[in-house]
Amino acid sequence: MPRVYVSTVLDAPIDRVWQKIRDFNGLTGWVPAIAASEIDGGEASDRIGIVRTLTLGDGGKIKERLLALDDFTHSVSYSFVESPLPVTGYVSHIRLKPLTMKSGTFVEWSGEYEVTQGDPEDMRKLFADGVYGAGLARLAEILATRA
Repeated sequence: MPRVYVSTVLDAPIDRVWQKIRDFNGLTGWVPAIAASEIDGGEASDRIGIVRTLTLGDGGKIKERLLALDDFTHSVSYSFVESPLPVTGYVSHIRLKPLTMKSGTFVEWSGEYEVTQGDPEDMRKLFADGVYGAGLARLAEILATRA
């Protein structure tokens, strides 16, 4: 099963970073590939099992289920319910850790899936660069502009 992993250090305290990450309906604020997000049924965005519908920039839709959200370990996990992407078994994790030698937060975002058609390297690039990397880069910009 292919695994994509991206990590970075953000120049912001873990609590500020976690405020952005923990909002399961907040990807439009920091992941450029996501044009819109809506929690199905209007449920609270931190309820385990909820499903969000993401609208991509090209109009495609992805449904994702919240599998875990832990305020103590600053981690979130989710999976695809429906997707136009040629993958199956997609599960993703975002984890935060505070830096101990200086101010900041270590962030890691990973995903596992099986490619059902096409080049697996294309999917790896899509997730690593187009979603995870672009999202974390945008999050760094957002957090840098706010004191």
